[in-house]
Amino acid sequence: MIELSKAEFDVLDALWINYPATASQIIERLSDDKKWHEKTIKTLLGRLVKKGALTFEKDGRQYIYTPCMERADYTLKESKNFIERFFSGRIAPLVSGFAKSEQLSQQDINELKKVIDDWEKNQK
Repeated sequence: MIELSKAEFDVLDALWINYPATASQIIERLSDDKKWHEKTIKTLLGRLVKKGALTFEKDGRQYIYTPCMERADYTLKESKNFIERFFSGRIAPLVSGFAKSEQLSQQDINELKKVIDDWEKNQK
């Protein structure tokens, strides 16, 4: 699994919005939220290429970037890694912790119930 820093993830997340994309397009997407210099973003793009998270094609003077993984795939792997590291691979203590601290909204509770109901139906 590819380890990404927060900044690298932010750049990749900007690319997942719509790809392939040029460095200029990625810089533009990040400019509203981040006060990073253009060179910083280009450095992060280079790191992501070296890590195998991105590929690129050169088109004249522009580089066109494409992610090597979908956002959903990366999120699932990171979620599993997080649960394994902090909760010994068990999801119940994670959800229980949120419930005890009253950080689950009614919408969260309804969605969790639906997920469990759907899972139980598929197990039969």
